[in-house]
Amino acid sequence: MTSHAESSARREPSAIDAIADAYFEELCVLSPSISLFLGNENPHGFDDYSPDGLKAADDLRTRTLAEIDAAEADGLTANSLDATDLVTIDAMRERLGTATDLFEAGLQHTVLNVIESPVQQMRDIFDLIPTDSAGGWETVAATMAALPRSIEGYRQSLRYARDHLDRVPARLQLGRVAAQSEALGDTDSRFAALASDATQAVSDTFARELTSHAEAAAEAFGGLADFLRGELTDHAPDNEACGREDYSLFSREFLGAEVDLEETYHWALDQLGSIDAEQRRVADRIEPGAELFDVMAGLDQDPRRALHGTKALQEWMQGVADEAITELGKTHFDIPEPLRTIECMIAPSATGAVYYSQPSEDFSRPGRMWWSVPEGVTEFATWQEKTTVYHEGVPGHHLQMGQASYLADSLNRWRRHVCWVSGHGEGWALYAERLMAELGFLDDPADYLGMLDSQRLRTSRVIVDIGFHLGLRAPDHLGGGTWDRAKAWDFLTRNVAMDRTFLAFELDRYLGWPGQAPSYKIGQRLWEDIRDESRAAAGAGFDLKEFHSRALNLGSIGLDPLRRALLR
Repeated sequence: MTSHAESSARREPSAIDAIADAYFEELCVLSPSISLFLGNENPHGFDDYSPDGLKAADDLRTRTLAEIDAAEADGLTANSLDATDLVTIDAMRERLGTATDLFEAGLQHTVLNVIESPVQQMRDIFDLIPTDSAGGWETVAATMAALPRSIEGYRQSLRYARDHLDRVPARLQLGRVAAQSEALGDTDSRFAALASDATQAVSDTFARELTSHAEAAAEAFGGLADFLRGELTDHAPDNEACGREDYSLFSREFLGAEVDLEETYHWALDQLGSIDAEQRRVADRIEPGAELFDVMAGLDQDPRRALHGTKALQEWMQGVADEAITELGKTHFDIPEPLRTIECMIAPSATGAVYYSQPSEDFSRPGRMWWSVPEGVTEFATWQEKTTVYHEGVPGHHLQMGQASYLADSLNRWRRHVCWVSGHGEGWALYAERLMAELGFLDDPADYLGMLDSQRLRTSRVIVDIGFHLGLRAPDHLGGGTWDRAKAWDFLTRNVAMDRTFLAFELDRYLGWPGQAPSYKIGQRLWEDIRDESRAAAGAGFDLKEFHSRALNLGSIGLDPLRRALLR
């Protein structure tokens, strides 16, 4: 039998799909943020970060894997498993098995970093909840009312890890996240701003209720800041390196694949040299004889490539994204009609991040590219950011994640909405950036230099992240010896053309979220390897468009399961 990846015919859901969908439904109860992210109703408050909540999620995984084993045995006996079932089984074993290993190691109890941990999840979810209807405001109120309980559960897990697992996040990371929590506890926090906005849209009684919830959430975040600075910091290590054993688990989590970490570290060093040489050749075309970083600084000042203000940024993003959809949809990709709409947004959270949110299940809310512009930043350079639009839009995340959402006739809800693997998703988006150059969309030397600079940043991340957390030898130009924070900063400032404030945040991110930042470039490498293996297997019959279609129709799965599915 064939799956939707090989046929456009509607596929009848299988016993394997039923197990995956049941897992999805139960997971949404344990983690209501999933429903909120998908634009669905959410009657369950917010996520339970407590030890009991983490244990409930692990129990659910254990039950689900046992059900998968039994259903696979029945399907093999009856010869009823199709290609889609085989991928689901492989993907669920990889994802759920890796999560269980993290839980058993105690690593799920100590998730704390400056960009993607419970503090940021509880803050950023409000960017996605619509406030253009009474129902939207009710969801805002219910979600905000649940935050104190979620924060208390988070504190319990951090305390449990300290007392029973001898695990406490690094001192500097605690300080950074405490500062974020403290800001959320201020009287002018995001929650207070939402309550203020509500006074224009809802009744006085409801507005007072929302204000009360905002005050309670702010108070809980203030208490969390005190907890992190006091009760935890007293037990926190100074060393931010997680070590080889933990790093191997984190790498599997973010890649859905196992890689040779030392080989990957040395590969990245070689890659960085190649990218630098290519950048210098391009820079010499733009301004012969000038130094690379001087050329970049000149492009930043070029009025032809400047955008003034967030409105201009938003309009430019939208134009570039719409053009990519139109042109790529002609010959290079089959883009379904619902995916031909993307909304480019300025996020209210002002964190500096750029990210994508997938469409709601019924596509009433389209996929969105969000730019969270920090306070006071008003100038933007298109030469650096055009490749970012391709990364977040088409052919990057919008095509990839939107395509998975679109395949309701083929993929179960777990495959479409929950099975997100960073190495697959971010690797594809970085692959897409380079692909756009290959397809002729970055022929302007400055835009091409911006793409290379994106590749350079992601390659530098691999070097710093693996080198630091594994305690490898630093390059000779840094003085050799073991990597530390000072060497990492020196390396980044030599290699990354980024505002130093942003770069400092990036370094905090790498050292507090091991394995995630490298998943972009390593993921791209594995995508390119899989493409090359597929080309070699197909010979003269290889078709790049067909390869992309088959791969994207599988949804976001681990990169080892992806390789097995495409080469099966």
